[in-house]
Amino acid sequence: MAQCVQSVQEFIQDSFVPLVAALCSEEAERLTRKNNLSFAELVKPFCRLTSEVHMRDPNNQLHIIKNLKIAVNNIITHPPQPGAIRKLLNDVVSVSQPAEGLVANVITAGDYDLNISATTPWFENYRECFLQSMPASDHEFLNHYVACMLVVSSSEPEPVEQFLKLSQEQHRIQHSSEYLYPKWFIPNTLKYYVLLHDVSTGEEQRADSIYEEMKQRYGTQGCYLLKINSRVSNRGTDEQIPDPWSQYLQKNTIQNQDCYEDWPYTVIANKSSDHLISDGLDNEIEDGLPNNFKTHPLQLDHPSGSLDSTDYTKAVTSLQDSKKSNSGTPHGACLTLTDHDRIRQFIQEFTFRGLLPHIEKTIRQLNDQLISRKGLSRSLFSATKKWFSGSKVPEKSINELKNTSGLLYPPEAPELQIRKMADLCFLVQHYELAYSCYHTAKKDFLNDQAMLYAAGALEMAAVSAFLQPGAPRPYPAHYMETAIQTYRDICKNMVLAERCVLLSAEILKSQSKYSEAAALLIRLTSEDSDLRSALLLEQAAHCFINMRSPMVRKFAFYMILAGHRFSKAGQKKHALRCYCQAMQVYKGKGWSLAEDHINFTIGRQSFTLHQLDNAVSAFRHILINDSKQPPAQQGAFLREYLYVYKNVTQLSPDGPLPQLPLPYINSSETRVFFGHDRRPAEGEKQAATHVSLDQEYDSESSQQWKELEEQVVSVVNKGVIPSNFQPTQFCLNRYSDNSKFPLAVIEEPITVEVSFRNPLKVPLLLTDLSLLWKFQPKDFNTKHERETKELGMCDDAMIGTEAIAEFLINSEETKVARLKLFPHQTGELHILGVVYDLGTVQGAVTLDGIDPSVGLQTGKIVSNGLSVRGRQDLEIQGPRLNNTKEEKTSIKYGPDRRLDPIITEEMPLLEVFFINFPTGLLCGEIRKAYVEFVNVSKCPLTALKVVSKHPEFFTFGGNTAVLTPLSPSASENCSAYKTVVTDPTSVRTALLSSASSVDFGVGPGCQSEVINVPLPDAVLLPGASVQLPMWLRGPDEEGVHEINFLFYYESIKRHSKMCHRVLRHTAVICTSRSLHIRATVSRSNALEDEEGRGGNMLVFVDVENINTSETGVKEFHIVQVSSNSKHWKLQKSVNISEDKDTKLASRERAKLCFKAVRCKNSEENYTFADIVFGNEQIISSASPCADFFFQSLSTEFKRTPVQPHTHASQRAGKQSFDETVRLIQRCSEVDLNIVVLWKAYVVEDNKQLILEGQHHVALNTVGKEAFSFPQKQELPEMVLLKFFRPENTPAPARPTPEQLSNLIKTSLHYPESFSHSFHQKSLCLVPVTLLLSNCSQAVVDVMIDLRHKTSPEALEIHGSFTWLGQTQYKLQLKSQEVYSLQLKACFVHTGVYNLGTPRVFAKLVDQVTLFETSQQNSMPALIIINNI
Repeated sequence: MAQCVQSVQEFIQDSFVPLVAALCSEEAERLTRKNNLSFAELVKPFCRLTSEVHMRDPNNQLHIIKNLKIAVNNIITHPPQPGAIRKLLNDVVSVSQPAEGLVANVITAGDYDLNISATTPWFENYRECFLQSMPASDHEFLNHYVACMLVVSSSEPEPVEQFLKLSQEQHRIQHSSEYLYPKWFIPNTLKYYVLLHDVSTGEEQRADSIYEEMKQRYGTQGCYLLKINSRVSNRGTDEQIPDPWSQYLQKNTIQNQDCYEDWPYTVIANKSSDHLISDGLDNEIEDGLPNNFKTHPLQLDHPSGSLDSTDYTKAVTSLQDSKKSNSGTPHGACLTLTDHDRIRQFIQEFTFRGLLPHIEKTIRQLNDQLISRKGLSRSLFSATKKWFSGSKVPEKSINELKNTSGLLYPPEAPELQIRKMADLCFLVQHYELAYSCYHTAKKDFLNDQAMLYAAGALEMAAVSAFLQPGAPRPYPAHYMETAIQTYRDICKNMVLAERCVLLSAEILKSQSKYSEAAALLIRLTSEDSDLRSALLLEQAAHCFINMRSPMVRKFAFYMILAGHRFSKAGQKKHALRCYCQAMQVYKGKGWSLAEDHINFTIGRQSFTLHQLDNAVSAFRHILINDSKQPPAQQGAFLREYLYVYKNVTQLSPDGPLPQLPLPYINSSETRVFFGHDRRPAEGEKQAATHVSLDQEYDSESSQQWKELEEQVVSVVNKGVIPSNFQPTQFCLNRYSDNSKFPLAVIEEPITVEVSFRNPLKVPLLLTDLSLLWKFQPKDFNTKHERETKELGMCDDAMIGTEAIAEFLINSEETKVARLKLFPHQTGELHILGVVYDLGTVQGAVTLDGIDPSVGLQTGKIVSNGLSVRGRQDLEIQGPRLNNTKEEKTSIKYGPDRRLDPIITEEMPLLEVFFINFPTGLLCGEIRKAYVEFVNVSKCPLTALKVVSKHPEFFTFGGNTAVLTPLSPSASENCSAYKTVVTDPTSVRTALLSSASSVDFGVGPGCQSEVINVPLPDAVLLPGASVQLPMWLRGPDEEGVHEINFLFYYESIKRHSKMCHRVLRHTAVICTSRSLHIRATVSRSNALEDEEGRGGNMLVFVDVENINTSETGVKEFHIVQVSSNSKHWKLQKSVNISEDKDTKLASRERAKLCFKAVRCKNSEENYTFADIVFGNEQIISSASPCADFFFQSLSTEFKRTPVQPHTHASQRAGKQSFDETVRLIQRCSEVDLNIVVLWKAYVVEDNKQLILEGQHHVALNTVGKEAFSFPQKQELPEMVLLKFFRPENTPAPARPTPEQLSNLIKTSLHYPESFSHSFHQKSLCLVPVTLLLSNCSQAVVDVMIDLRHKTSPEALEIHGSFTWLGQTQYKLQLKSQEVYSLQLKACFVHTGVYNLGTPRVFAKLVDQVTLFETSQQNSMPALIIINNI
């Protein structure tokens, strides 16, 4: 049980006090009424004695009475009605609420920290009122009147006669048969005569004389002169007199019978109880909000009814009014402190001189009577030990006894006299004697099977035993158990049983027997009284929490039961309090269904008590937790919530919009899109893909777009990215960088995608859904700022807001809504959240397990009419910071500004359309398409550029492209190339032209990825459009290719916030295999070319058709092979075949051979040489052939190393060494590029199409094979991991022997056969010319050694011949010099000889012999010597 203000001893003593009746004359009552008090009320605060009282027991032993209290009541001649008592108790509990601001008691039990009210004043008030209002009964005398005060005023004409009348009246009430009430203790009731004298108006002498007369008539012990009203009531109120009556008058007692007789009340009959208040929603709520709960164990008995009974409302109102009047009206206004002391003295005199002597005398008389009747020689007190020391008769159990509760004893029966004596002893705190008498009476009653009397004796015997000083015997709890069982089961008297329980529970609590007390309290709960059951259940809950090991869940369970019974009893506030206290235990522990029930009840009770905010909060909890309720229940919860919320909003219609709990918003999933929606493709036109909300975020792709934009911005700003550069982000999401304020353009929509989730199993209908925003207009060209427009929902002049009329979210569905804003002014926009009407769909309850929400479509929705308007904020948490040490050691989050765009000035807006854009190409295929650029804004745009990671895929044509008339066949076949008809005689011979790489945007200083779009006049005016041709070339590798284009453009005006705009397009091209080309270059032994210079080379080209027949390609025709280089050119074809055209069917291979010669060096221009195999020459130096060639070279330019600027003296030695190596390496390098142009004949839909294309092969090194696209590297085999320490000094780069052998090129010129007559001359001399050609760009020292090797193997190879003349020559050859050395060979007989024996050594002039090595001949030089 909860803590009480009084101790258990004080509580029991105050519950059973001597009762004194008060009978007043009308004049005396009038005197007391001057103070707004009756006589009984006047003396009530002074009825507790402040000093000890002494009296003697029947054995003449002195007995001390401490802290005695008496009760003075007006005589009421009929017992109170049970309904009135119930009403009074109900009122007492309802007006006693926890004090606001009271610090609750915090109990920690395990994981629980509970705030629980330590005291329960409503229970103590109920208990006090209950015990005071118990009607007197015949089986006990505790609440029978012991004495009667007769009060007469001194101002009456004949006071003595008035006393006589009152005495007769009292006698008539006590002894007449017409009055059964009140009950009197003994026939000879003590009468105490009180003369009331009004000091302010009465004559004091007269009062004294009357009092003297009274003393003579009634004795000094039997009368008293009480002087009151010393103070004039209309005097100034300077003196503050205390008001001790207020605390007593607030506790309305049943003795104020007149208050209840005139008070209309209605007792609403129930099947099992007569409780006053019914529960449930009122009719209005019932109509709009049906109760869809299935029957719950705690469900109220009557679902319909009114929230508050009308009669009860009147009763409570009038009670509260009386409270106000009581608290507002001063009591004792005519009394001074002296009067207070007089009243206190009067009560003491009455008790000392009148009451206690009377009681003492009565106890003696009763004792003597009992002794005489029983024939005992000694007094009862001295004989008690004999009675109880003998052998005990076994008590019969209750079940064995006959139900003789109706047995009545006559008043003079000795059993009743014993009981009467016991009660008198109990009232004057003589508990030992009382216990003896009760024990004796109990035995007599049980022997007579008078169960009601026996139960009463058992009850008081137990209490007496407990209250005995020194505790000679333990508390006999079994007495109380038997008494309670008898009262309840046999006598059917719940009032007496309740008193028993209240007393016993308090005693057990004082002994810390909380478990037994709780069991006792729970046992008495029943259906006949909801209020009693509620209070007892609550106290039982407190017992569980106050145990040594608190039983928290039992506490919560019984609090719920108590709350339910409080609710049935109409005690809404107490019910709400109980549920709230229990909620502390169930909250957050996974008891979801219990939580739902508690929250629902709290919500309903709060709504009934007009605590609308609490009601909303409780219903909100039901909805936001992951509910495990069935759909029907969830629907009921939701409708209740909407109904309550609607009432809240109606109270303050102009207040701020409330925060709604449903549906859930996943704020981090919010996406913001700037710009118009994508246009769909129209016919042949295909709009740029750009960015849309339908695309998934790809971090890799996003990074690529950022790099492309940085690249083009760097080019525009001459290689520097501005410090204020902000990459364009069209769509902001949780992965994007949202640390900066995004930029949006005026008059262009901002789309916010909000992710909603419906956690319920019933559909939600959002209507009139739109964004909530705040806007601050700003002119970025001036510093003047205007005021901020808060929540400018209706201000469409600044920001246009688009609303979604109906947005349905089905059960447990996640759905996104796209909401748009249209900014009409520049400034700072802050998107705060969403605003909408939350409602439900009609008939959204499942029937037969079929969810009707499945398949609901927007437009066919029927709302049930119940909806509330509210908002939800979009609060996005930024990324966690993790850069500095402080950020790593703490939890800090950066900003997320995706919802705070800055609206900038007007900017141009570009749309791009692609016409005849292919989706599939052959590798290397050339296709012509068109691109349309449209300016859809009101600003002209300029500086249009396109950047791509794959510039080799497309071209807009070179700057110097001359429009040559197309040949008939080219126009017939719609060729993408520029062609001219060739002369038949020029077949297989090179046709020359030249072009500069810079004209095609390629070169060492150019960014080949950034391409200027050749707009006419470089400006695109508002509303204008232009179509430009675009040539495409299929990538060299087969497969699917994603090629990103980024179109960059600017406004003619410079803006402070936004400098440029971009448009994205991703082209997806599927390429299939076509031709594979391998080429090698080798030195020719023939040294002369047309100009007589050395250095011819042979180019071998191997073309293979690797196309699969799936693509429908019949065959490929090689129509032209072109070369382009600054140093070399193809001269002619040296193919043996005479076929004019080279055709390749599937998997066929063709080998082509060409002669290449040096051309005049040019620093800028490339020489193009075309060898045509058909009738038309494709001009390879014009667009698009040259474009794609130069773009393939762009990777070479990127690889050109940039020399760092270092100090010359530091690097002089190393530089000279590196230059030497480089010169030697250069001898074997070739800078020759081959372009193979082809046509493919394709059959598609029974039509023949001709496709064109070109492949590039870059030949860099003599003798090294080159391919049209890089070969895949084979993965190296797995080897053991080796650990080694790298050397600090890397070895100097040495040229390979192969490179060194290419310094000098040698060739022998001699007759293939020589005839000589050996008969005439034995020695045959043949002239041989040795040609030496310096292949390097430096001066070379050459040494020729003609001596044969002496080994026999060498003799076998070379045969026996000798060189005549010098055996060694030392020469110096200048750069590119060709030197002719005349030699003579001497033969002695016929045969075939190899003249390739001279060994040639070479080194650079300024070097030592470090690089000297033998120059190898390319092939044997055979000569045939014939004899004539």
